[in-house]
Amino acid sequence: MPYATAQDNVKLYYEEAGNGTPILFLHEFAGDYRNWELQMRFFSRRHRCITYSARGYKPSDVPANWKDYTYKHWASDAIAILDHLNIERAHVVGLSMGGFTVVVLGMLYANRLLSLTAAGAGSGSERAHTEEFRKSSRAIADEFEKIGTPEVVKTYGLSPARIPFLVKDPRGFEEFNKMFSEHDAKGCANTMRGFQGERPSLYDFEADIRKIKVPALIVVGDEDEPCLEPSVMLKQWMPASGLVVVPRTGHVVNQEEPAIFNEAVADFIARVEAGRWLARDPRSYRK
Repeated sequence: MPYATAQDNVKLYYEEAGNGTPILFLHEFAGDYRNWELQMRFFSRRHRCITYSARGYKPSDVPANWKDYTYKHWASDAIAILDHLNIERAHVVGLSMGGFTVVVLGMLYANRLLSLTAAGAGSGSERAHTEEFRKSSRAIADEFEKIGTPEVVKTYGLSPARIPFLVKDPRGFEEFNKMFSEHDAKGCANTMRGFQGERPSLYDFEADIRKIKVPALIVVGDEDEPCLEPSVMLKQWMPASGLVVVPRTGHVVNQEEPAIFNEAVADFIARVEAGRWLARDPRSYRK
């Protein structure tokens, strides 16, 4: 099985397919490397596509200490994958926690990115909900340790922003939660405590986000309410960004609406590679 090694010697399992300009996919909390399969099949026709399981998600290593699961670890892990594969620069696509990480990569490692796509990013970032989100994350971490992943999935998997997936695609939703239920309980608990429970709000990074010059695409479902406001904010702050709002869609936008998602990201990447995705013209701003 192929593994890359992170800065702190954590082994990260990855898979790749296709040839061409590289695209690296970063999954969400409830996902793993398998949740990008619909994108791996589509984009590998023209690109070298890489997906991996984050630390805490088997078959990657599961560090014992929750302090080894910060958002900075996730960002440096993505770079470790690129380094291992001798990839100088890549298009990077992330969902939810992966979307948050993609924004951090834009701030800290812009020289390694051809473009960034942040989908469903920003849960818990709204000022009125940040502390509630952190408190809830710590409580959910305790549940993973007490009752195990399959039992937690029965409630977490039915959170409001995931219901649209259930409504429109029960078979896909069932498959998604089956894979979620297979996750390591300790890895889930540590991710909840370290990444989810401790990460800053995206709003804390305003000054740095405004400096991101990398071409960016923001994607959000219109029924993913915790991410709507942060997505609009990211669009307003990133000078070379565009915003796609997918109707009647919740959090897992890449699997709920794969055709719409793939088309939007493919068009974005094609424009970037053609040199046709530029920073916003100052004349277009409202005076």
